[in-house]
Amino acid sequence: MAALMKAALLASALIAASLSSARADAVADFYRGRTVTVLVGVSVGGEYDILTRLMARHIAKQIPGFPATVAQNMLGAGGMTMTNWMYNLGPKDGTYLGVIQNGLPTQQAIGANGVQFDASRLNWIGSISATVETLALWKGSQITTAAEMLTKETIIGTVGKSNISYGFPAMLKELYGAKIRIVSGYPGGNDINLAMERGEVHGRNNTWSSWKATKPAWLASGDLRVVAYEGPPQADLPGVPTLQQLVKTEDDRAIVRLVAAGAQLGRPLATGPDVPADRVSALRAAFDAMVKDADFLKEAAALNFDVAPVRGEAMQKIVADVLATPKPLRDRARPIIE
Repeated sequence: MAALMKAALLASALIAASLSSARADAVADFYRGRTVTVLVGVSVGGEYDILTRLMARHIAKQIPGFPATVAQNMLGAGGMTMTNWMYNLGPKDGTYLGVIQNGLPTQQAIGANGVQFDASRLNWIGSISATVETLALWKGSQITTAAEMLTKETIIGTVGKSNISYGFPAMLKELYGAKIRIVSGYPGGNDINLAMERGEVHGRNNTWSSWKATKPAWLASGDLRVVAYEGPPQADLPGVPTLQQLVKTEDDRAIVRLVAAGAQLGRPLATGPDVPADRVSALRAAFDAMVKDADFLKEAAALNFDVAPVRGEAMQKIVADVLATPKPLRDRARPIIE
């Protein structure tokens, strides 16, 4: 009897291994000779764009079948146009990936205009790290602290209402009382940087990792000053308050957590709904392998990007939690950021 049981278990293991191998072969056969397009919804030169191109260069060698990859910018509505396209019109076969604006699940949660996707049905692949959001001001603003923003008008440039570039200064304005005027419609962060240098706006929201990666000279010279941030304590931002420290009530802090929830997603890579499960698994495995690859890590370090990956399965839960936010909080957040 024991011998029969061992034989049965061995046969089951062989069948499972054969099926797994067949699925891997099917994924490799699909991707072989194809091109995977990695979309980004903002203009060239900012953190999202740089990360998109970095991942497009390195993920291909980890995908079964070794497809070619190309990065492509699809501008509009602060990244929402690209996400709507990928969800509704893009191929649902795993050949299109997108680096999603991380505030879009919150936009869906509050019922924002223009949302034509269900973030819970996107297949989240991975993110190289979570982020810390900052509000930083150019030297020409003559404002050096968040407290000064209570009495001096500060002009902030943003991409659009669909992401945290708008949500962060909007929360400072509505929950903290800062005298902020928001100017929306810039194609991307790099365009706002130029507007800061020209004196059109005083500052912008950006991640702390992006400032360190894209503008280290500005930080070293003191031309750029971070006056508030949101995220875990940062040893290299001594004395700078978090947004949750600036607002006054627990309800306000809950709104901050909802609006800034995208920071947990970092700069998230996803593919559309209804992609075959074996290809989603292969893309997630490819991402996980990429962020351990020595060549990728070397280039990421050269670009000053931290690598502390958020896996696709964890991102799926983060999105589900955002969409499950109680309605009273969603209703309070909507007029602030929509």
